[in-house]
Amino acid sequence: MADFGYFLSCEEHGPDELVEQARMAEQAGFTSLWISDHFHPWNDLQGQSPFVWSVIGALSQAVSLPVQTAVTCPLVRTHPAVIAQAAATSAVQLGGRFRLGVGTGEALNEHILGGAWPEASVRLEMLEEALQVIRHLFTGEQTSHRGKHYTVENARLYTIPDEPVPIDVSAFGPEAAETAGRVGDGLITMMPDAAMIERFRRSSGGGTKPVYGGLKVCWAPDKRQAVRTAHSLWANQQLPGELAQILPTPRHFEQASQLVTPEQVEAAVPCGDAPDAHIKALNDYVEAGFDTVYVSQIGKDQQGFFDFYRTRVLPHLRG
Repeated sequence: MADFGYFLSCEEHGPDELVEQARMAEQAGFTSLWISDHFHPWNDLQGQSPFVWSVIGALSQAVSLPVQTAVTCPLVRTHPAVIAQAAATSAVQLGGRFRLGVGTGEALNEHILGGAWPEASVRLEMLEEALQVIRHLFTGEQTSHRGKHYTVENARLYTIPDEPVPIDVSAFGPEAAETAGRVGDGLITMMPDAAMIERFRRSSGGGTKPVYGGLKVCWAPDKRQAVRTAHSLWANQQLPGELAQILPTPRHFEQASQLVTPEQVEAAVPCGDAPDAHIKALNDYVEAGFDTVYVSQIGKDQQGFFDFYRTRVLPHLRG
């Protein structure tokens, strides 16, 4: 049976709010935490983007839940050696309850230093090399690496957990799912796609590597208001194709999101206070084969969401 975690949105909330939401999530019965890792929000209305590693440090002191980044891009904005140090420290602070989720990123966050934004196939190649660097550093041994994309010289991590940090790879297409199977300790994806999980399983040799998924919902007593909130804050999630990977600024996402209608958001996002709609959306992931499903509440009414899930959703899923 799947577990259910809470997805902390760094795009919508500041660091103190995120820590408080983590406390509420633990009290409501969620069993783990995801946290996004962005430099920018997707649009200005979302309005936040704290440095994820500082927030994880605070979470380690506030809750007893496992934490995973969903996801970190170790390719362009931050060198993989620095990501390795951040992840190792997070795992130590969390007593081994940390998993590093990685992906090939978005221009929105990664182009900020002025370099070129590589095409998807090159980013997958970079990701494989970055994971080689990170995993070697997790051993605590001195590391030197001169590869196609990265150079490391005489680097050693002195603060490391007892066991290497598991690294799960995000995938949104067939090639990425196969890469995740080869080089990841698990799969992260945002759609209840059983075919993608099967491709991941085949690429990983048919083993039992875990699969993690996530979705956004918008609880509110008034469904119409919930749809308006979800549309105003997260219409960008309904943009097709590779737009999410190549648009460079929040303003560009705002422009593109004008093409997304409230009806499209309503069809894709569980909105309102009908438990069956939320339960069905989560069960779609369970039936597709996910091991853990993470839920993120859109908007400010976090306490109402947690009360709703604690009393009317989670008990029925676990039952």
